[in-house]
Amino acid sequence: MKTYLRSNSVPLLVVVAVVAALALGWQPDPLAAAGALMVLATTVAPFPVTPQLTAIALAYRNNRLIADEVLPRVPVGAQNFKYLSYPKGTFITPTDTRVARKGRPNTVEFTATEVESSTYDEALDDEVPYADVQNARAQPGMPDPLGRATEGLTDLIALRREVRVAALVFAAANYATANKVQLAGNDQWSVVHADSNPIPDITAGLDACFMRPNVMVIGRAAYTKLAQNAAMVKAYNGTTGDAGIVPRQFIADLFELEEILVGDGWLNTAKKGQTVVAARTWGKHCALIYRNKQADTQRGATFGVTAQWGARVAGSVTDTNIGMRGGERVRVGESVRELLMANDLGYYIEDCVA
Repeated sequence: MKTYLRSNSVPLLVVVAVVAALALGWQPDPLAAAGALMVLATTVAPFPVTPQLTAIALAYRNNRLIADEVLPRVPVGAQNFKYLSYPKGTFITPTDTRVARKGRPNTVEFTATEVESSTYDEALDDEVPYADVQNARAQPGMPDPLGRATEGLTDLIALRREVRVAALVFAAANYATANKVQLAGNDQWSVVHADSNPIPDITAGLDACFMRPNVMVIGRAAYTKLAQNAAMVKAYNGTTGDAGIVPRQFIADLFELEEILVGDGWLNTAKKGQTVVAARTWGKHCALIYRNKQADTQRGATFGVTAQWGARVAGSVTDTNIGMRGGERVRVGESVRELLMANDLGYYIEDCVA
């Protein structure tokens, strides 16, 4: 059921009533409070939010996508926000911590540049004719067309975010000269040659950053060749044999990484109506990044985050121009902004494979 509120005075009346109830000792139920917030949300925008569809949008997740793990989501209080950019060396400069018996500890101040930014609204619509809804209800066991539309829209929004994050993390321009390398010829991991050895390439990148990277982000095409590279197989087999596939956990342990995130996604690069041209979202590259899941826009050193204003929402509105009987226009959206907080905490290996 959708909730429509037409009067602009309703939010004020609700707030006054809630304040008065709290003063009398009322303790709100969390689920009821969430529902009240959903009702209030519909008063600030003409497009109604539907709790059932929002629940689907929040719960649905494409496990083949890695953007949320590469640049974790952190909440911001408003669509326009500020984040702190720390200069190099902020978290590695030692400070005297010794205190005399009656002395005072040294005071430290974390110097940072305040940067203004804002989240972008990312949303998609789908049109569901009433005929589809009625036919589904007439057949027990048929999936709800509005729920299916919500899942599909959520998947496309997530795919678009995957493309944005891959383009940001795998852009050579976003790394300092000392924090990137481009492989070519016999150095590429897909080549059968003595110079094709990923181990020194990766260890050099790990040692180049002020804070040692703890996560590898790599495209599927590059990872497949990494796991089959003769030097890697020898390391796994103890130099006996150079053919096979190395387990992902061994690679993570070998380089002392917390996690290896492999980008499996595909995207169609052709224009609408043309023959499909499929390409890997994450290409043939590799990035080594320091990820701190406790960091946010105001504190903590980390390679990057995703600022998120509010939660993902979904809803539907009646549209009489859909088919003969009209229908429901389903919308799913979120307000996010991907940020590289400290690109010196990352190392980029471009063109790992041919």
